[in-house]
Amino acid sequence: MMTVIQIDKDLCTGCEECKKACPVDAIEGNPREAQTVNTDKCVMCGQCVQRCKSYVSIIDHGAAAYAKKRAERDLPETVKEPLFAAHNVSHLSEVIRALDDPNTYTIIQAAPAVRVGIAEDFGLPLGTLAPGKLAAMMRKIGFNKVYDTNFTADLTIMEEGTELVHRVTQKGVLPMFTSCCPAWVAYIEKNHPELSKHLSTCKSPQQMAGAVFKTYGAKINNVDPAKIFSVSVMPCTCKEYECSREEMADSGHRDVDVVITTRELAYLFKYKGIDFESLTEEDFDLPLGAYTGAGTIFGVTGGVMEAALRTGYNLITGKELEDVDIHPVRGTAGVRTAEIEVGDLTLKVGIITNLKNIGPVIEAVKAGTLDLHFVEVMTCPEGCVSGGGQPKLILPESIVEAYRNRRQALFDHDKELPKRKSHENEAIKQIYKEFLEKPNGEKSHHLLHTSYKGSPAAKGHGHH
Repeated sequence: MMTVIQIDKDLCTGCEECKKACPVDAIEGNPREAQTVNTDKCVMCGQCVQRCKSYVSIIDHGAAAYAKKRAERDLPETVKEPLFAAHNVSHLSEVIRALDDPNTYTIIQAAPAVRVGIAEDFGLPLGTLAPGKLAAMMRKIGFNKVYDTNFTADLTIMEEGTELVHRVTQKGVLPMFTSCCPAWVAYIEKNHPELSKHLSTCKSPQQMAGAVFKTYGAKINNVDPAKIFSVSVMPCTCKEYECSREEMADSGHRDVDVVITTRELAYLFKYKGIDFESLTEEDFDLPLGAYTGAGTIFGVTGGVMEAALRTGYNLITGKELEDVDIHPVRGTAGVRTAEIEVGDLTLKVGIITNLKNIGPVIEAVKAGTLDLHFVEVMTCPEGCVSGGGQPKLILPESIVEAYRNRRQALFDHDKELPKRKSHENEAIKQIYKEFLEKPNGEKSHHLLHTSYKGSPAAKGHGHH
């Protein structure tokens, strides 16, 4: 299994901040001694990376000591900020190589939470919403196509919503759990593989995007899929692991080639000498960069659930939900449940934020007492906006403010978009018409769905 999270024993002071943050007790060691990551337990969420306080800096330790660590981590020479003991393994050099190769067709996608995080690394207020600058910047770096993971967040809702309706109406395995958080999926596979049949078979938006870019995207861009190098920018460190899973190659190639974090994207901008402030806002490329408000709220806890309900209502009743702001599923409490009237059906839903809260839920599923149809699980404290790959904050009050502002910025973005339901996205209608045919159909099953370790369908799939 690939290494994603490491703790540098030369830098770790044993303050144990990482231990407090880890939702799965994967960090081991004595106080005031270097800690280690137990990879059998680690779900690669990177919360330790966010909380780590031990570092090397040019100012405190000198240029030579700093340069040595930077080289060990294969980071560009333009990186000058402190390097912390807990860190994710960087794949930035692979991206730089691909951008420099004229024979490579480079495509980049950015997750919903990136647009509310990236500006912080350029000194803008915490939670600044910057989709236009983000798109402009990625284009300026030299990517051939600048797409948006929000497009496939909308696609995920079409697939997952349809799957949920099938399970509810045809006595399928319930509750159905969301599958777009790879750290949560890794947790189930490592600890409770017998429950993986409860996971939605949908790939995450990132992986759906990768599969679409090298099939439908290759066709519309008239490019050989073998020449495509697909990069995704994620607020999440575990996405690096997800893209490397052996089953994530249904396009006939590696669906996503490399994942970099929001922080690493900032490194890349600085390496390319781009001034964030002076950028003029631009749009993402179409059609695979078109999105609705539903796609954008995937970045907050409860957002996948809310997006699914906006479309699920339509799938079940054939009518449109008038008030799309579904307040009962919003909030940041660790465990929330709600009952939503959908036509004749009372849909019972749950939202779990922070994997530390999953224990009782797992027990209830095993005992057969969890009376819910659909459950969203996000590993990080407030969902993807608080992911392990987001800009790093040191002060506790900054962390609280950043999470609040990033959340609010995504809800504001949802409100200002002309369309707020995934099934209203014209580019989504188009991809079904021209290529995928129908949600949960044969073609979308092959490209957009997967199986997990322990699930009955894991025919030689699953990772090792």
